[in-house]
Amino acid sequence: MTLGFTAIATDELIAYQAGAPDAYGLAPETRLSPGDGYPCRHCLGFIEEGQPYLTLAYRPFPSLQPYAETGPIFLHADPCTRYAASEVLPPMLDSPDYIVRGYGADDRIVYGTGAVTPTPAIVDRAQALLADPAIAYVHVRSARNNCYQCRIERG
Repeated sequence: MTLGFTAIATDELIAYQAGAPDAYGLAPETRLSPGDGYPCRHCLGFIEEGQPYLTLAYRPFPSLQPYAETGPIFLHADPCTRYAASEVLPPMLDSPDYIVRGYGADDRIVYGTGAVTPTPAIVDRAQALLADPAIAYVHVRSARNNCYQCRIERG
């Protein structure tokens, strides 16, 4: 099975760069990167030291419901190229491990699917989860802070 690591859509990035409200109805905050691992959820690379970036509350779900987790993400404040969905681990996934968790077509957690997964095993874990037809997509989240990193879908 091929996978697609999926970044947030370019139209979302452009809207946030223009000051669109985040999941809490607030304008994104703009800061300068200290250069110590601020991952952009659009290009799935790192925001370099001195570059402006946005911090905002993000909800990677289409509507409010009990499982619609919301949390902070970073985005380049200037245009960047969206990560091309592919089976290759995005550059920003450089921590030793991440939470990899399956969600159903109803955008709710499929219980028993969440696991802290060593980074080199993310592809295999996602393929195993997506082999289950009850799982529509997978999230990769920080193992330390539960922050949303990216989505994985069937290719």
